[in-house]
Amino acid sequence: MTRVRQQAQSESVRWLAELRRSADALPDASVLVDQRGRIRWFNHTAGSLLGLFRPQDRGHELGARFAGTELGAWLRHGGMGPVTDIASPLPEGPRLGVMLIPVGRRARILLARDVSAISRLEQMRRDFVANVSHELRTPLTVIHGYLELLDPNDVPALAPVLDEMRTQSRRMGQIVEDLLTLSRLEAQQTAVDDRVAMAPMLASLLREAEALSQSRHRVELVRESRADLIGSSRDLHSAFSNLVSNAVRYTPTGGSIRISWRDVGEGAVYAVEDSGYGIPADHISRLTERFYRVSSSRSRATGGTGLGLSIVKHVLSLHQAELHIESRPGKGSTFSCEFPAARIQRTAT
Repeated sequence: MTRVRQQAQSESVRWLAELRRSADALPDASVLVDQRGRIRWFNHTAGSLLGLFRPQDRGHELGARFAGTELGAWLRHGGMGPVTDIASPLPEGPRLGVMLIPVGRRARILLARDVSAISRLEQMRRDFVANVSHELRTPLTVIHGYLELLDPNDVPALAPVLDEMRTQSRRMGQIVEDLLTLSRLEAQQTAVDDRVAMAPMLASLLREAEALSQSRHRVELVRESRADLIGSSRDLHSAFSNLVSNAVRYTPTGGSIRISWRDVGEGAVYAVEDSGYGIPADHISRLTERFYRVSSSRSRATGGTGLGLSIVKHVLSLHQAELHIESRPGKGSTFSCEFPAARIQRTAT
């Protein structure tokens, strides 16, 4: 029995050594953290990507080891969800994609991957979109200006053509402006921390909905929270306004639109509910993609640019908020923006 146990232990040691050699050969950094958050083991790639070295870093608390870095800030907030682009703790280190994976009883593995090449390509894409949008803005402004000078009454036969040209010119101008807004949002790392008064914001959104609707819908505002937001007033208004205009645009005449602001736990939710066409379930996960359309003909007929929900997603991401979409074809949709407690400012009573 003793010989059998010794053979089993020897086999376990051999497999453990093989497992460690395999982990060391991985191109991604792997760091095993115990239930107290202390570093128990890491592979060799963790040295080049994270600056961890044996034996001095073993036993250190993971968050404290990376204090003062973007990675440390992410860990301090619980490492919630994977991050696709974050700075390495090393000076002039690579851009990293990181995630925490639960293992066993409260142990975790930190995985980090070099995404520098992908990050550079993404930056090139953002720069290209921003530059092209800037270059298009001036000629579109000139074209639109000349179109406004033309009077359809001078050449009645061309009146429908001029109207269509004006419509498409305005639509292209709006696409350019939305692309510039997206480029600006993507370049931001964080949102400003101004206090955004929700009472005047909601009143403004209600007026916008009524102006867009032109009495074709029943528009209602329900304010159940007295909380304000912490963030960028301009960006939040842009996101909220996009949801309102979408509701008006995709709700048939005689339908209803409900704008609400309510407390949910320690946070709060801004929501726009409509009784419009609704969205099939298989489209919902892709709605925030640029230029994605559930129905191309309907979207173009209503004047949408296909960028509004992308703007909403980026604004909410900067404010650590989440977008939730509920919809049933023929029954309507509800778009909810859920803000965490850290972005809520309560009014003293």
